[in-house]
Amino acid sequence: MVRPSSVLRLAAGRRTTPLWRNEAGGLTFRIEGDGPRVVKWNPAGSGESLADEAERLRWLAGRVPAPQVLDAGTDASGEWLLTTAIPARSAVDERWLAEPAVAVRAIAEGLRRLHALDPDGCPYDWGVEHRLELLRRDGRRVPGELLDAPSADLVVCHGDPCAPNTLLGDDGSFAAIVDAARIGVADRWADLAVASMSLDWNYGPGWQPAFFRAYGVTPDERRLAYYRELWNAE
Repeated sequence: MVRPSSVLRLAAGRRTTPLWRNEAGGLTFRIEGDGPRVVKWNPAGSGESLADEAERLRWLAGRVPAPQVLDAGTDASGEWLLTTAIPARSAVDERWLAEPAVAVRAIAEGLRRLHALDPDGCPYDWGVEHRLELLRRDGRRVPGELLDAPSADLVVCHGDPCAPNTLLGDDGSFAAIVDAARIGVADRWADLAVASMSLDWNYGPGWQPAFFRAYGVTPDERRLAYYRELWNAE
């Protein structure tokens, strides 16, 4: 995998290990050695904002386990974000793909901890009106059924709570959340709908009931359907 120049500069001669490539062309690398770090890079015009992620990670510090921001910036090729490396593995690492029951519990635990934060103290919005406005701004059609949103149980949401964005320690416990660019106040079911749906993609069908039990809720089918449709429209 070709390393962008900003990644090579931040690595300063240290070995880099590819970790992830997203659909927008963004790349994530681990910088090896003493005091390992993680660098994320997004190409210019990707539509993903690492500046937003850096801002939210700074806000999360001391509230919920997440990477610590070391530096962030832009250059001619795109954006970059340098953080500490968490000594943990993604919930879709081969280790946890082989133990989905453990991963599902950790994903639920991470969301419980995030959702327990006081939403009045969060300066960011990820509610329905904000998301619909982003769709309109980007020239995309808003399906009529999305205009009738259910009443909201407001919490601090992750915004992209798919399984890869939870890290687990070697003991299988929740270690951290990552990919925090969309964190904001929204209905808790906005997270629960997507997190539970992502279990099917990553572990196969049948794990949603265990997820909802671990989180401590009875599935709300109307809210699940609404927020999954909103997610698919984005």
